[in-house]
Amino acid sequence: MKETTEYKLKLIERTFNTNEAEVIDQVKQNLIVTYKYYEIALNNKEVEAVNTLEEAEELLNTINNLNQENLSIIEKYTQNIEDVKTTKIEIAKKEIQGKLEQKIEEEKLQAQIDSMPTIQGIKLACNPISGTISSRYGESSSIRKSTHTGLDIATKNGSPIKVVADGVVTYASYNGSYGNLVKVNHGNGVETWYAHTSKMYVSVGQQVTAGETIAAVGTTGNSTRSTFTL
Repeated sequence: MKETTEYKLKLIERTFNTNEAEVIDQVKQNLIVTYKYYEIALNNKEVEAVNTLEEAEELLNTINNLNQENLSIIEKYTQNIEDVKTTKIEIAKKEIQGKLEQKIEEEKLQAQIDSMPTIQGIKLACNPISGTISSRYGESSSIRKSTHTGLDIATKNGSPIKVVADGVVTYASYNGSYGNLVKVNHGNGVETWYAHTSKMYVSVGQQVTAGETIAAVGTTGNSTRSTFTL
């Protein structure tokens, strides 16, 4: 942190009587101290601040990241020392690196969301679960009287099931061959069903947000393994 002090020349009469203490007192009353420091900004939003330009440049030079072009150095001035919250370069580097990694993860997530399909104007924002497709829609099976009306995804029992889009829970109860069944209405005539669950964490009328855990994988109803039907 550097202090920039401004001086002004003032002429006084030779006959004017003064002393050193009075001069110093006058200087103190009119002295304005300006503090200078340097912000490291990610997409123009401050992440950290350091005392010198040399430290700021060293930070940028030592951060190895593909998103480094989104970083910039901003010279800042203030007359309030409380505004200056600089940190040691080692701490600043860890903080900036963490923000960059977070940004990369957010960009990956957004790319996944952008690649998800849209059904009747409803954007499916996430996959309900990760697993292996064990039975597809329309398939015949010895455990069913008719063709399959859903998509079975097999995975570990108890795994969280996420709702694929914002909506309202319209059903959350046991339903014969579907077992524990959750239905969510997303509007525009789009409704998703989550069957065979071991646990249901929502109730009828509840508002849910895309990615929210609404149930857990199970084997309730007409199911031969830990599975989830969409």
